[in-house]
Amino acid sequence: MSSMEMANLSLADPFTQTITLHLADGTPMDVPLVELDEFMLYSVRMCINYASQIGASLVLLVILLLLTKPEKRRAPIFITNVLSLALVFIRNILQCLYFTGPFNNIYAYYSQDYSRVTGKDYGTSVAATVMTLLLLICVELSLLLQIRVVCCTLSKLHRTITYTTSIMVATMAIAFRLALCVENSKAIVSLTYVSNVEWLDNASNITTSISICWFCAAFVTKLGFALRQRRQLGLDRFGPMQIIFIMGCQTLIIPAIFSILPYLVNFPGFSSHVLTLVSIFLPLSSLWASASISNRTQPPGGMKLRQELLNNSAMGSSGPLVNGKNVHGPLSPTNTTRSMTSNTTLISPGHHDYHDIGGRDLEAQGLKDGHKAWVAK
Repeated sequence: MSSMEMANLSLADPFTQTITLHLADGTPMDVPLVELDEFMLYSVRMCINYASQIGASLVLLVILLLLTKPEKRRAPIFITNVLSLALVFIRNILQCLYFTGPFNNIYAYYSQDYSRVTGKDYGTSVAATVMTLLLLICVELSLLLQIRVVCCTLSKLHRTITYTTSIMVATMAIAFRLALCVENSKAIVSLTYVSNVEWLDNASNITTSISICWFCAAFVTKLGFALRQRRQLGLDRFGPMQIIFIMGCQTLIIPAIFSILPYLVNFPGFSSHVLTLVSIFLPLSSLWASASISNRTQPPGGMKLRQELLNNSAMGSSGPLVNGKNVHGPLSPTNTTRSMTSNTTLISPGHHDYHDIGGRDLEAQGLKDGHKAWVAK
């Protein structure tokens, strides 16, 4: 068969043709167009994945800072919530910088020529994987603080068992993530693909999921018993405790689904949502519960209007009638009475709230066959 006939056959489907790139020394390198399409599609999907997390974390961070009362902004739970959202935002910005930087250049990727990658680009990729470690530490610390609050009414034995187990699962998750961070950073700097770290990625994913499920399960169980006791006492009105219970179940189930899906479907970036979802759900539950408490403590419309009228009559220039006469100025303490009501504020899992891994973490970083180990994490 002549070369002309072969060319005509190859162009029968132009979408599957092969393009030729040339190395620096002039050596030709054939790249299938289909493979190039997959490379570009992967990059676009990953950027969409990280951009969605950037938007969600930034919006909630702004709302949290605006709606939280000043006296609550020094609480440890509030600080960990804010730090978690800020780290989610920074981490995903750094991830996007990898896909828009020289590491992801088509020629550099296929020719393995990274001579134009600067030290700043290496630092960006290493910083991204470190941010994931710091985010996990913030999330685990927040969950520990909330377990401490929720279980304070348990017996000493049960409280000790719960605290010890919580510290163990949190430490295990952080330890595996730290090991993965070190190995990934070494691979980034040395420009090598380390295939034997996949087990470490799986271990980090599993231990992180177990820790989140443990904390949320403990929290939901304790709240479930409390809600059952309230229902037996006739206190079945929907309120902050029910809100926190709902958000606890949500934080237990949804991140677990996202950590399992990468093993079932081939979609990059799924597991990168696990820590992001937990970081979002925790302050969100706090905001919802706080809004519910505010609505419950406000009097109904008619009573509120009556209180305003009484306040205006008591403090105005023309005072209320006493013994048939109009008294100017406020009444003296001996002529006035006040009824005091005590409001009980429930602790929510966002302020005393309880508070990855793209076809798994390796894929979210680009650490998969065909993608290099120095992709940012």
